[in-house]
Amino acid sequence: MLYQIYEMQRAMVEPFADFAQAASKFYNNPHSVFSQVPLAQRMAAGFNLMYRLGKDYEKPEFDLHNVEVNGVDVTIRERVEIDKPFCELRRFKRFSDDPETLDLMLSQPVVLIVAPLSGHYATLLRDTVQSMLGGHKVYITDWKNARIVPLSEGEFHLDDYVNYVQEFIRYLQGRYGQCHVVSVCQPTVPVLAAVSLMASRGEVTPLSMTMMGGPIDARRSPTAVNNLAETRSYEWFENNVIYEVPNNYPGAGRRVYPGFLQYSGFVAMNPDRHANSHYDYFKDLIKGDEASAEHHRKFYDEYNAVLDMDADYYLETIATVFQEYKLVKGTWEVRNEQGKPELVRPQDIRNTALLTVEGELDDISGAGQTRAAHDLCAGIAAEARQHIEVQGAGHYGIFSGSRWRKTVYPQVRDFILSHQPASATAASAAGHLSSVSDDGPELESNEAHADKPVKTAKTGQNSAPAQKGRGSHRARA
Repeated sequence: MLYQIYEMQRAMVEPFADFAQAASKFYNNPHSVFSQVPLAQRMAAGFNLMYRLGKDYEKPEFDLHNVEVNGVDVTIRERVEIDKPFCELRRFKRFSDDPETLDLMLSQPVVLIVAPLSGHYATLLRDTVQSMLGGHKVYITDWKNARIVPLSEGEFHLDDYVNYVQEFIRYLQGRYGQCHVVSVCQPTVPVLAAVSLMASRGEVTPLSMTMMGGPIDARRSPTAVNNLAETRSYEWFENNVIYEVPNNYPGAGRRVYPGFLQYSGFVAMNPDRHANSHYDYFKDLIKGDEASAEHHRKFYDEYNAVLDMDADYYLETIATVFQEYKLVKGTWEVRNEQGKPELVRPQDIRNTALLTVEGELDDISGAGQTRAAHDLCAGIAAEARQHIEVQGAGHYGIFSGSRWRKTVYPQVRDFILSHQPASATAASAAGHLSSVSDDGPELESNEAHADKPVKTAKTGQNSAPAQKGRGSHRARA
């Protein structure tokens, strides 16, 4: 009933939020008589803050329309390459009519960014994507809100997450010959599992994998997140944070960990910081500091937008990663697309370079949790492994903000380039300058489907158009 109560409360607050927004405009508009009354600026600021505290936050857009590549402004076109029940593989395709820039883009590495499925949308990595678009062909996993996924699409488990990642890697390998993988926070665990399973089967693995601020070994330097998972039983989580989606959503009846409960947990970790931030916003509005106010709005438009997670996936993650430590103990078995269990063996990875990144002040994934991947991936040569500790950076600072752009990204870029062999560059650049995009020329069979995402079943099998696209790109390369 909690979900239904929340929806009722939200419906009741919505008219007041709309009223607060209108009142703020009345007091702030210089053409309104209300703007001439005493304390009008304070009234406008107060109503604006009330509106933002009460409004509903929808999924944000990436809103990336151009990027600078080697000093030249390049156009970005966003599209969905693969549409799966719980995730979209989203691509940011770059276009330029400058021959030298196009030549450069054609030769740049292909990167799959695996975004977290842990409350916020993939747009939380907007800064990560924007930086990497300057030197890479970028794809990202855009996870769907479980409350909009109908029950007819089936369940979603941690195993499905791992299988999705493998499918996306194979798709990029089929299209370009190779790829690199970057995972941020939560997906470091399923990404390591996905690459491990591919290595154990003898499949071609990514050229490199970059793991940033993730709980590979949650036993090290436990944080408040780890302590909560350890002190509460699996049954406690199932009984206290899992609810059914109400009837007013497409996913009605699906068991989920609701986004509003996750958001409450985020805020509870640093309540004073959020209270001070909102008070500073109020003061900025009074002072007329629009730049600072807009910075606040952009951050909280992202931070306040949360999604529901499928209950099976969430509970299995709690048990596997934070309670039983199956990955580091070598006991984790993942069911493949055919339903057969396979043991996750990171020691089987040999041909994929490994970079781990941690923030000195990370209060989500403690020191050493991500670095533990090096101990597990003993089969990777020492010269193909690297670790970065970002001084003064918290959890978000390692993938967003000035520290990411000035300190972390240059090292990630150089690491990826150092493990980009000439053969992979040649395959990526096949077709050379016959096209205005970073993908080279498209064969006629692909042009007809250029803007149509490949829809796949829950099992992770590619449909016929996807296989046709793979074959065409192989022929081109």
